[in-house]
Amino acid sequence: MQRIALIFRSKANTALDAAEDPRETLDYSYTKQQELLQKVRRGLADVATSRKRLELQMQQLDQQSTKLEQQAQQALGSGREDLAREALTRRSGLQQQGSDLAAQHANLQKEEEKLTTASQRLQAKVEAFRTRKESLKATYTAAEAQSKINEAFSGVSEEMGDVGMAIERAEDKTAQMQARASAVDELIATGALNDPVSGGKDDIERELEQMSATSDVETELAKMKAQVGSGSTPPAQIEGQASQPAKEDKA
Repeated sequence: MQRIALIFRSKANTALDAAEDPRETLDYSYTKQQELLQKVRRGLADVATSRKRLELQMQQLDQQSTKLEQQAQQALGSGREDLAREALTRRSGLQQQGSDLAAQHANLQKEEEKLTTASQRLQAKVEAFRTRKESLKATYTAAEAQSKINEAFSGVSEEMGDVGMAIERAEDKTAQMQARASAVDELIATGALNDPVSGGKDDIERELEQMSATSDVETELAKMKAQVGSGSTPPAQIEGQASQPAKEDKA
């Protein structure tokens, strides 16, 4: 069970680390500090309100004490010593209440001073944390953007590597085809391979055939000249010239 609990906690911690955004955590911490500062300020306001209320009560007691003192003097002047004694007794009770209120007022004043100091210190800490928070958020955002750029650049580099390999393969195949074509041309030129366009004849054979055809033409032309010289066969007129003598006879 302990191992299962440990595995569960480790898995949960890993999942939380993956899901946690430091910027959101910093903002949440800042919000909680502001809430605490507001509580301190509300406490300070409550203490200040209580202190002010005691001051008002003390003023009222002072006024009542002064009034009782005047009444005691008036009663004593009128010969009513009993009334004067009663007024002074009440005045003494009010003075005791005033002393108690003064002690409470002093305690509240000390508490107010402590809360004021704590509020100022907490305010300074909250402001310092806010400045630090914004700096950390900006740094984290920049690091996150740089990480994404590096990842994108890594992907582009891999793709460009694949493209470069494809280009190299295409260049190799092109060079291979060019070399093959050049080799075939050389083999055809040397007669090692037959050229299908020339009927499988090499240059020497074609030249010999051309020379043979020229010799046949010359032999035939010599025979025609011999026949023309003997007068046995009249020379044939070239087409287009046979109609010219007829036109002259008509004229």
